[in-house]
Amino acid sequence: MSFEKLNLIEPILRALQSEGYTKPTPIQEQAIPVLLERRDLLGCAQTGTGKTAAFATPILQLLHQDELYVKGPAGIKALVLTPTRELAIQIGDSFSAYGKFLRLKHTVIFGGVSQKSQTDALRAGVDILIATPGRLLDLINQRYVNLKHLRIFVLDEADRMLDMGFIHDVKKIIALIPTKRQTLFFSATMPTEIAKLANTILTNPVRVEVTPVSSTANTIQQKLYYVEKPGKRQLLLHLLEHENIETALVFTRTKHGADRVAKDLAKAGITAEAIHGNKSQNARQRALTNFKARKTRVLVATDIAARGIDIDDLSHVINYELPNIPETYVHRIGRTGRAGASGIAFSFCDTEEREFLRDIHKLIGKNIPVVEHPYQSVAAAPAGPSRSGESQHQRPARKPGNTGNFQRGRRSWTPRHSERS
Repeated sequence: MSFEKLNLIEPILRALQSEGYTKPTPIQEQAIPVLLERRDLLGCAQTGTGKTAAFATPILQLLHQDELYVKGPAGIKALVLTPTRELAIQIGDSFSAYGKFLRLKHTVIFGGVSQKSQTDALRAGVDILIATPGRLLDLINQRYVNLKHLRIFVLDEADRMLDMGFIHDVKKIIALIPTKRQTLFFSATMPTEIAKLANTILTNPVRVEVTPVSSTANTIQQKLYYVEKPGKRQLLLHLLEHENIETALVFTRTKHGADRVAKDLAKAGITAEAIHGNKSQNARQRALTNFKARKTRVLVATDIAARGIDIDDLSHVINYELPNIPETYVHRIGRTGRAGASGIAFSFCDTEEREFLRDIHKLIGKNIPVVEHPYQSVAAAPAGPSRSGESQHQRPARKPGNTGNFQRGRRSWTPRHSERS
């Protein structure tokens, strides 16, 4: 299917073409027609599915048509609420790209920086506001933002809002917007509290679900390295030296771990920066900009700081530490191998992480192929059932019920060792 068949108007089609988009992704194909009918939408889609264009293009079209044919008061007509500064900026960039041939105005507001440029833009008038919850509430309280004429509300990354402790602010904002509106609700996962919130704010929504969280793209080559903690640094340097890695996104579970890895790489002469919740907003954005421009070879990130980061042509993701939530593994490696491109995901696993690995194998329905290397763990043992054609390192499955101390279920908002940004 082509974008033309989705009934998008010519200025938006021209913008998409100029950005190099020719064929819609599955979520765009499903969501755009629904949204153009002004229906509410519940979208369950993970990172890298083309979600932003799926809601930005119909919002631009609906507001453009309203501007032409519907007389109404000036003011903010669409609000996109998103958890992080980085994601807000990227969504703003998308509205700029897709709406460049339209007269609609948008601005992005977030905390951690001076509000003056943001309030100046608001005073000048905007049609579309992209915001993080804290700064939006601040500016509402200061009367810089009035949402009484809002027509379209987008809640993006709802599960991450919950995980980061923003859900109370989100509910405050929802209480301030008109009840008569079109609502778009996106969440990569659907824990109970998020499902309840969706039920309260959506009216007869169309559900769009793309790429279940348990699936990994076939274009991503996954490799597993058994290595103990002291050997991880040497293994990372070894891979960066001997593998054809132009740029890599490296994941750690903690903020301290991200800083330590970035420092070790810098000592070895490899340009690297870390992003996490303790970094200032400016430092995080600067690191991301440097990485995208390839001034920095390695970006080391925690999961919350990296959520929503959209990097074109990212060939390698390295799990320096395995995530303690198996779904997070899928989100991490999904940042490579996007839009049909190939990608490689390296995962390091030490003895303490075997439980995490078993849960990852169970979730994705297969065992990650094991690679031998100079820093091999002496006790390199498998995690998960051995199957024909899989690595000789793998051992039989454990007995049912022997899940150690790692509990499955609703963990996405109460993970162990999780980072709070």
